[in-house]
Amino acid sequence: MKQSYGYQAMLYLFSIAICLVMVIPFVWSLITSIRPDEEIFMLPIRWIPSGLTVSHYVKAFELVPFGLYFSNSFYLAMMGVLFNLLLGSLSGYAFAKLHFRGRDTMFKILLAAMMIPGVVTLIPQFFVLKHIPFVGGNDWSGVGGNGLLNTFWAVILPGASGSFAVFFMRQFFVSLPSDLQEVSRIEGSGELRIYWNIYMPLAKPALATLGIFTFQAGWNSFLGPLIMLNDPAKKTIQLGLAAFTYNKQVDFGPLMAGALIAVVPILILFLLLQKYFVQGIAFTGTKG
Repeated sequence: MKQSYGYQAMLYLFSIAICLVMVIPFVWSLITSIRPDEEIFMLPIRWIPSGLTVSHYVKAFELVPFGLYFSNSFYLAMMGVLFNLLLGSLSGYAFAKLHFRGRDTMFKILLAAMMIPGVVTLIPQFFVLKHIPFVGGNDWSGVGGNGLLNTFWAVILPGASGSFAVFFMRQFFVSLPSDLQEVSRIEGSGELRIYWNIYMPLAKPALATLGIFTFQAGWNSFLGPLIMLNDPAKKTIQLGLAAFTYNKQVDFGPLMAGALIAVVPILILFLLLQKYFVQGIAFTGTKG
């Protein structure tokens, strides 16, 4: 019993330490966004500011058109969610419930693709999107124009069906009984109907979890929009935060205010879907 209590105490202490590591930077950002400029780099750190100010938030909205950048980021993130949920669930269902030649080999290739950092493929994606024939002023050979560059599709298409989305949904569908599929086939249902009417309603927790992950990745994406988009009217919220860095200096007050504003949609999404998020993590195991 003593050993058990000691183990639990160590586990609680470790969990508290992890929580502090994650929470303290957020608290510092919040305090920095409402403290006067002269106290931002004061040592030792003053956790309770001598006064409160909203000037950093006012300056943030003056420097950055958050409304435009919010709408751009929201559009890109939601399009990524829609494509990943649809294509990821279709592919995941095929890998989990259908039997076809080369299925296991293709899935192993998919797993290998997950090991490749996304930043490695950015430049190849850039050239592919630039030289798409008959798009953006290009001729049949893919030259003469910019292709899909500087359009939202240049950001949407590369992540329309990520390897993680396919893997995640495949793992969830594997955990569901195949008896439902067999009974539906006996009753004359086709595969698309079985997928849509039988398995998709059961996949709500996994879809919500994948939706949160995908939305967060799209919302926080920086390098993709930076490389693919040049039009200031198409900038995202993450590119807009770079406006607080100028002349090799960082205006930390407005930057922290802008960063906290950018976090709000993610927090709202998680709070609304946290029940499904927990269920999706619990039900999606590593069966295979």
